[in-house]
Amino acid sequence: MAITRDDVLTVLSTVTVDAAGTTLPASGRLSQVVVDPTNRVMFSILIDPSEAERFEPIRRRAEGAILATPGVSGVFASLTSERGPNQPAQAPPQPPAPGRPAAPQPRTGPALPGVRHIVAVASGKGGVGKSTTACNLALALSAQGLKVGLLDADIYGPSVPKLFGLSGKPRVIEERLLAPMEGFGIKVMSIGFLIEPETAMIWRGPMVQSAITQMLREVAWGELDVLVVDMPPGTGDAQLTMAQATPLSGAVIVSTPQDLALIDARRGVTMFRKVAVPILGVIENMATFICPHCGTASHIFGHGGARAEAERLEVPFLGEVPLNMTIRETSDAGRPVVAVDPDGPHAQVYRGIAAKLWGNLTGGPAPRAAPRIVIE
Repeated sequence: MAITRDDVLTVLSTVTVDAAGTTLPASGRLSQVVVDPTNRVMFSILIDPSEAERFEPIRRRAEGAILATPGVSGVFASLTSERGPNQPAQAPPQPPAPGRPAAPQPRTGPALPGVRHIVAVASGKGGVGKSTTACNLALALSAQGLKVGLLDADIYGPSVPKLFGLSGKPRVIEERLLAPMEGFGIKVMSIGFLIEPETAMIWRGPMVQSAITQMLREVAWGELDVLVVDMPPGTGDAQLTMAQATPLSGAVIVSTPQDLALIDARRGVTMFRKVAVPILGVIENMATFICPHCGTASHIFGHGGARAEAERLEVPFLGEVPLNMTIRETSDAGRPVVAVDPDGPHAQVYRGIAAKLWGNLTGGPAPRAAPRIVIE
C-alpha cells in the first residue's frame, strides 16, 4: 500500500499545537513532507529554541500518529529552529546604563542539554583528511582535560567507526534514546553504527536532515565541554541543517595547501559566514611530507596556501598537519595517533591545534587533568 503526502497531511491534521485547536498543517510550522519509496515519512516542525520543551510532546504525538498509519514503514520527525543569515548566534553584550551595574546578558543555550559547545569540522571538498583531523582533534581536546564527544554527520560516507576501531550497534537506553559508543574516552555516534558497512545511503535532503537531527538530539551525550561534528564535504543540506537548526559555537575548516582545495575551502567559509556561524580557524592538512629514508621535505600539495588564505579571509590559522605515514597507518588501524602515541611529534601537532581552537572558542586555556597525588 503506497502512502502519499496527502495521507500524511490528513493524519497530521488530528494533531493540534495549541489550546485553540490549531492543527499542525494549519499552524505554518510544518516543513515539506517527504515519503520515500519504502513508505518512510519525513518532516520537521519549525520552532523557536525556547519552544523546544513545549513542542517535544507534539512532535511525539505527530510521530506516533503517522507510525500507527497502515502501510507506514518508519518515521523521521524532528524539531528544527532555523536561524537567519543576519541573526547572530549570540546576542552581543550591551553596556550598562550610567551608574547602574551590568545586567546579565541572555545567551542562546546549546541545543543539547549538558553540551557547552558544538564545533563543526568542515571542508569544501572531500579527500582533504577532514575526518582524520576531526578524530584526532577530538582526542587532543580530551587530552587537555575536557569532556568530548564526536558526531559523525557524514551520512553518505561515515568514517568515524573505522577511525576509532568501533563496531556493533548502540544500546537503546529508553524509547528513542541511544547510548553513544565510546572509544579512547570519547563518546561517539555515527550512522555507520546503524547500517551495514556496504549499504549505500541513497537519501535525499530531508532524510539527511532528519537523520542528523536525530543523532544530535536522540543520543544520551551527557555532560560535554565540546561536541565535535565531523561534517560531510561541501556546502549542502547537511551543513545547512547543522548551521540553522543548531546553535553552533563555530566551525573549523580543513584544507590542503593545494589551490583546488582552497577554492572550495573559501566556499565553506563563505557559507558559514552567511548563516552567522563564527569561523574558529583553518587547518592546513597534508602540509609537508618528510621522506622516511632520506629526510628530504617535499611539498606534495604545496605549502602555506591555507595559512595565506586564512590571512586573506581574516580568520584564525590553527596550524599545519604533515603528510605522514604514521598518521595514515594508525587511522586505518582504528588506533588514532593522538591516542596511541600521545607524546609523539604528530600528537603534539594536534594538541597545539586543539589548544588554539579552545582558546578561540572560550578566550582561555583548557582545564588540565587533575594532578596525581602521591602519598609517601
